[in-house]
Amino acid sequence: MHPLLIQHIHALVPLTREEEEQITVAFHQKKLKRRQFLVQEGDASRFLSFVTSGCLRSYFTNDNGQEYIIQFAIEGWWLNDNESFLFDTPSTFNIEALEDTVLLQIDKPALELLFKNIPQLERFFRILYQRSFIMLQKRVIAAMSQTAEQRYLDFSARYPEIVHRVPQYQLAAYLGMTAEFLSKIRHGIAAKKS
Repeated sequence: MHPLLIQHIHALVPLTREEEEQITVAFHQKKLKRRQFLVQEGDASRFLSFVTSGCLRSYFTNDNGQEYIIQFAIEGWWLNDNESFLFDTPSTFNIEALEDTVLLQIDKPALELLFKNIPQLERFFRILYQRSFIMLQKRVIAAMSQTAEQRYLDFSARYPEIVHRVPQYQLAAYLGMTAEFLSKIRHGIAAKKS
C-alpha cells in the first residue's frame, strides 16, 4: 500500500478499497540519490512521478548556460515533463533530485487503464491539472506585476519548507533573480524586522 499517494487522492475524490489496491499495484517505486536525474533534456519523460520523500527540481538551461527553475517538488507533489509524457516527445527539462528521493511512478498505458477502470481517478487528475494551471497563472501574474521582494515573500509564506531545503541560488533562479539580489532582499527584510 502507498499510504501517502492514497491519502493524496482521497483528499479530492473517494475510492473504494478495491480501487486503492488497483492504484497501488499500478505504481512502482523508484529511488534517486542526491544529484541523480529523473529525466534529462532530450530524453522522453515516460513516467508520471509522485514524490513520497525528498526534493527535486525541474529546470532548463538556455544557450548561455543560465538555469531557469520551473518547479520544485517535495513530499505529496507530482512532477514530470507533461508535454513529453503526454505526447512522447523529447523532454525540454532536466529533473534532478536535490535530496535522496523516493518516488511512485506510473507509465502512460497503466495510467490510461486506471482511468478506464476507475473514473474517479480521471476526475482526480482533472482537478489536479486545473489547480496546477491556476497556480501557473498566478506565477505568471506575479512575475509580471510584483517586485522581487514581493515574489520572495509570497513564495516564503506559501512554501516555507522549500525555502529551507533548497540552495539560495536555486530559489533565486526559480524567482527570476540572481542569488546576490535575493541575498540583498533577505538582508533588507531581516533589517526591517530588527
